[in-house]
Amino acid sequence: MTAPSRLSFDIREIPFSRRGAWFDVSPVVGLHTMREHLHLVSHQTGMHPIVRFEPDAEAPTLEASPACLRWRTPEGAVEAVFEDDSTLRMRGRGLAMTIADATSELTPFTGSYLFRDPVDGAAVLTSYETGRRYRVTVVAGEIAVTGAELLGAGARSILASGAEWEIAIEEYETARAPYSARRSFDDLVAEVEAEFDEYVERVAPWRSERSPAAAAASYVLWSATVSPKGFLERESIVMSKHWMDKVWSWDHCFNALALAPGLPREAVEQFRVVFDFQDPSGALPDSVTHSEVLYNFVKPPIHGWALRKLRASLGAPLTPSELVEIYDALAAWTRFWLDRRRVPGHPLAHYQHGNDSGWDNATTFDRDRVIEAPDLAAFLVVQLEALAGLAVEVARDQDAVGWRAEARSIRAALLELWDGESFVARAPESGRASTTTSLLNTLPIVASPELPDEINGLLAARIERHLTDFGPATELVDSPEYEADGYWRGPVWAPSTVLVEDGLRQAGETALADRISERFRRLCERSGFAENFDALTGAGLRDRAYTWTASCYLLLAREAEERAAAG
Repeated sequence: MTAPSRLSFDIREIPFSRRGAWFDVSPVVGLHTMREHLHLVSHQTGMHPIVRFEPDAEAPTLEASPACLRWRTPEGAVEAVFEDDSTLRMRGRGLAMTIADATSELTPFTGSYLFRDPVDGAAVLTSYETGRRYRVTVVAGEIAVTGAELLGAGARSILASGAEWEIAIEEYETARAPYSARRSFDDLVAEVEAEFDEYVERVAPWRSERSPAAAAASYVLWSATVSPKGFLERESIVMSKHWMDKVWSWDHCFNALALAPGLPREAVEQFRVVFDFQDPSGALPDSVTHSEVLYNFVKPPIHGWALRKLRASLGAPLTPSELVEIYDALAAWTRFWLDRRRVPGHPLAHYQHGNDSGWDNATTFDRDRVIEAPDLAAFLVVQLEALAGLAVEVARDQDAVGWRAEARSIRAALLELWDGESFVARAPESGRASTTTSLLNTLPIVASPELPDEINGLLAARIERHLTDFGPATELVDSPEYEADGYWRGPVWAPSTVLVEDGLRQAGETALADRISERFRRLCERSGFAENFDALTGAGLRDRAYTWTASCYLLLAREAEERAAAG
């Protein structure tokens, strides 16, 4: 089998980066914004293009692999490799490269100030956007600096040229010892190749010709992993090193599941990362990133469901202290929904907006934004049952009694949302029912062991109506509200696919679950790991290097390989 580090990818789709780094090289510099030239883009204090790479050639060929990025022309080439999580090494042979400030003007709030450091002769850009420094040090050859100490508008750039040259670009805070190259460029490439190959062997040792995108999916995860920095105190996988450069409070669950068998400690860290920001009410934040924690919305309580799956495949058991800490955090998260999101006298919790569900603009929310939703009830039933089991493990038997009583109450209320053909959501004050053309209304299938067989069968039939050649559309394609690029109003998404696939499999609807898994995996192999996909054409949409999509591919592919091995 070819080494994973031999992988090649389109840098217009997937950024070039390395595990731990907070910056990447990509033409994508902002929300749906792609430039002609590649840029060094930082994700500290937001997403900010710092410098623009301009090779002295017309339309060079771009070649990207996990360890090395190349601009290639008939006359020469420039190559780049990440030396570590804060240093990019570059070398050129027969091809000059201009490293230009990505902005045209220095203001008190934007742009980068360029100067020549008299201590070591390095060129340094101080970015107002990131609050960090970007130091360019000569390893071999020379550089020419334009615009040093210039204020206001004007060109600021660093030219590396000559028959052979080499530089290092570092991202750091205030001060650092002068850079010294301790390893050769080729040794660095070999080191990164070995690191990535080992990562893939841990994450996807099961891969075969039936899972040809496993290495690419692993690269999306590996390269979108950032070191502890800013608010994030654990190594974390952001959703993308494009503009979706945050950890959202349900996305992280799918990344944890992908890592669980081979990297169990890292998987537990991914599961726990958002619980570091749990507020006094027990609520989790909407999202977390380097310099921002948002609490204006929450995300759905899929954590009991995720913990069950995580522990089933975790390559190492949770420690007693981890069990207690996870139990306490999960209990507080559940109490938030029971204590803060239930109308007095109502057994069902409610969402305040589609954003709370993760399905921001799903048609279930068209009539009313504040709804007692069937998916939320089902997630809580699963989470309450998971808590009851955990309570017994940590010797809190009386808690288990209470959790199971709540689960029975919510299950009974969930069944009252069944209208004979589908589940509806209801506005807690008016009682008005939602529409039922969204896949969201079928998500109670995640609690299929707690539902009557007749309802599971009808849910399966409903899910099958959503199934296209590429997976389950989030809105029925014959619905008047269907939109090809409508976010949660039509496209195929990875998390909804995994949730319904898992629920169907638990319900015994294995043939349909197999079809869904197969179609989604083929979709990723064809169209990559986009944020979502056109349900009728399979085209990738929005952010094109999304980690939960890659994780869901790895999860479904691993489970398919395990079923094949079991016969």
